[in-house]
Amino acid sequence: MSRMIFVNLPVGDLAKAVAFYTAIGATNNPHFTDETAACMVFSDTIHVMLLTHAKWATFTTKPIVNAHAASEVMIALTCESRDAVNAMVSAAGKAGGKTDVNPQQDFGFMLNRNFQDLDGHLWEAFWMDPSALPEK
Repeated sequence: MSRMIFVNLPVGDLAKAVAFYTAIGATNNPHFTDETAACMVFSDTIHVMLLTHAKWATFTTKPIVNAHAASEVMIALTCESRDAVNAMVSAAGKAGGKTDVNPQQDFGFMLNRNFQDLDGHLWEAFWMDPSALPEK
């Protein structure tokens, strides 16, 4: 069995968060979605659980970080091409996210760009051609 990753994120407005993640290419899994949470699927192995603040509080007593003001984590998501990186970041901006919050890194064999979702969670869209890695 392949390992799967479920990234859990607290969100201020569940409906807006679902719309944002749909705009950047995720699909909703209704089996794990209700009025307190939504499961957004990027692939068979990558899922993002969007949790209302009340739902989040059932998982941890730690306070929710204001991700607009402080770094909590940067989640990197691979894309199939340089164009797909640019398309994802563009879609994030059009859906209300903040794009290129960190400097773009383009090394020829690898491109990464960043965006924040509506709640300030930091994402990195990246593409890499392993066959073009520079020799050490």
